[in-house]
Amino acid sequence: MNTVKLIDIAHSRSGDKGNTLNISLIPYHEEDYEWLSSTVTADKVKNHLNHIVKGKVTRYELPNIKAFNFVCEDSLMGGVTTSLAIDTHGKSISSALLEMEIERNR
Repeated sequence: MNTVKLIDIAHSRSGDKGNTLNISLIPYHEEDYEWLSSTVTADKVKNHLNHIVKGKVTRYELPNIKAFNFVCEDSLMGGVTTSLAIDTHGKSISSALLEMEIERNR
C-alpha cells in the first residue's frame, strides 16, 4: 500500500473548549478536499488519536473553504482548569493528527 502522511498534504490547528478539542484539517491544494473527505473519517481520527480522545469524534465538512473541523469530546483530561496534562489547551494535538497516514490517491 502506498501511503502519505497528512502533514505532506494538509495543515492543521487545534484548540480547546473545556474538555473538548477542536482540530482543523485544511488541504494545501483544494483539489485534495474530496479525497480527504472520503479518507479522513471521524472514526479514523478517533482511532489515530485513541490515546488522547476518549469520547465521540464528530467531523464537520466546510466545503466552501475546503476544510474540516473535528470536534473531539473528552480529550483534555478535564480541561484547562482541572487537567494535569502538559498541553491543557490541546494546541500540539494538531501535530499528532498530521502524523496520520492515509492511502495515497495518486
